[in-house]
Amino acid sequence: MRQLQGMDSSFVAMESPNSPMHIGSVLIYNPETAPGGFVRFKDILAFIGSRMQLSRTMRQRLVRVPFDLDYPYWIEDPDFDLEYHVRHVALPRPGDWRQLCIQAARIHARPLDLNRPPWEFTVVEGLDAVEGYPPGCFAFVTKVHHSAIDGMSGIDLMEALHTLAPNTPPPNEPDTWKPEKIPGPVELLGKSYVNSLINPLRQAQVAAQSIPGVASAIKGLIARDFKITSDIIPPRTRFNKTISPHRVVEGRSFDLKAFKSIRALLPEAKVNDVAIAVIGGALNKYLTAKDDLPKSTMTAMAPISVRSDGEKGDMGNQVSAMVAPLGTHLADPKERLEYVYSQTSNSKAMTNAIGARTMTEVSKVNPLLYMALGAQLFSRVSLAHRAMPFNTVVTNVPGPPVHIYSSSARLESMALSLICLTDGLGLAHVVQSYVDEAYISFTACRDIMPDPEFYSECLQESFDDLLAAAKAVDAKGAPQSTVKTVRANPRGRKPAGKPAPKTKPVSKRTTRKPARKGSTAKRKPTSASAARITEESK
Repeated sequence: MRQLQGMDSSFVAMESPNSPMHIGSVLIYNPETAPGGFVRFKDILAFIGSRMQLSRTMRQRLVRVPFDLDYPYWIEDPDFDLEYHVRHVALPRPGDWRQLCIQAARIHARPLDLNRPPWEFTVVEGLDAVEGYPPGCFAFVTKVHHSAIDGMSGIDLMEALHTLAPNTPPPNEPDTWKPEKIPGPVELLGKSYVNSLINPLRQAQVAAQSIPGVASAIKGLIARDFKITSDIIPPRTRFNKTISPHRVVEGRSFDLKAFKSIRALLPEAKVNDVAIAVIGGALNKYLTAKDDLPKSTMTAMAPISVRSDGEKGDMGNQVSAMVAPLGTHLADPKERLEYVYSQTSNSKAMTNAIGARTMTEVSKVNPLLYMALGAQLFSRVSLAHRAMPFNTVVTNVPGPPVHIYSSSARLESMALSLICLTDGLGLAHVVQSYVDEAYISFTACRDIMPDPEFYSECLQESFDDLLAAAKAVDAKGAPQSTVKTVRANPRGRKPAGKPAPKTKPVSKRTTRKPARKGSTAKRKPTSASAARITEESK
């Protein structure tokens, strides 16, 4: 039995029917590398079952203390049932990209059962008309509660359920897992009483540890190593409202070399700065089309991992955060990237002065009862609309640089990353990479963003604008430029650099996934009948 930390417990306290606190992804697999060119559902169950000992997350469930008087505990679930957690559905014909997004949004909108290990994988077959992938591909729609993982520990979970080759044998080490008895209320309340006596000492220790960080921040402010500006104060937007239980998900994939080549506009900029500038441009276009663009810049919360090497396999969250202005008030792509770089550099300097790890440690000693009451108050009296300190979330999660496999099927794409929303935060983004692609995906409240295809197109247009500006700079012989011939227009769109859209999208807008580099042109497609997942026996 192991107790959750403060930040992990906050996600339990914030859980509500409208705001389920889980994160996930949509992963697309090609079974052509599997024996016979197909994968059965029972093969997937057997593969996951053979690797359970590689992840602490899979078989642990939450036990909450009565009246939320203390942080919950993780125990080894005595009633664990793998087939409850791994589900199986199929898309109706034709099985295209938009259908996959709708199904993923519906799955993501449903809360997890917190009386069981808080994760679910849904195998989705029938992806026979998703552009860029051969018929017969299938997808995983994953859900894991945020109290169990953050972005980096999610990658660790991915590593546990994937291999570097399609024919890798099961792990050699024996599975020594043992279930635990569920503790009773008296035992939990007794532990809560002891912790209540110890917690003031822990709070004093954390306060003492934070003093050097506060002093460093004051020193840095005096020395002008960073500055506090009004740019970090978010304007009120349509995304900062009470959310519904309904979700939409969408996203775009880009050539990773093209993404990196945009740094020719500003060689010192990071790839994360480019991603933030792309999102800022997309919001500029989307809100301009709605005649709802705020005059000041919108801001994003950007998580920062503080997970050490020794905590690599641990469950839970080891993250801090900084505020990143998005430059939504700037239409010019080069000016926006320069603005984003200057603002993120300033925020990083401020975070480094205080100490990202220190801010994380402070969250570990906040009483859960106050967290739970605060979360309910925050929602019920609509404080979320007025007090949310940012407009959206932009989290960056690096993926594997090589192909990986699950049940002998090759992972073709980390197509979408799904993220939790809460009142006052109706839109969130994830930036991820895998092999030679970069992905920007988003989750939004359906009532707040009823047209996710349009916003996805705005992301593409914003990227195209930045890429065109980078090519123009490179053509003039700019130093340190890395622009190469890249896939600038993966969906056959109009040339980059066109002005922001002025009208709402029409039903004819394409919503398909852009073609993967070399996906259908260089690989022999597998037939749908041979590659489809089936529950039939051999």
